[in-house]
Amino acid sequence: MNSDTEKCAPQALTHDERKHRLYLQQKELLDTFLAHGTITKAQYDKSLHDLTEKMGEE
Repeated sequence: MNSDTEKCAPQALTHDERKHRLYLQQKELLDTFLAHGTITKAQYDKSLHDLTEKMGEE
């Protein structure tokens, strides 16, 4: 995501852009959980797979 898109108010983004932004935020949260040992690598992989599939990301 470019810095211009990150600065846009949520109302100015398309549905797909908002959905992608949410996906990235949720992935970042999973990354943080993994980095702090809150979840295992197996839990991370399963959660990321499920999130990616449900959000329609590749």
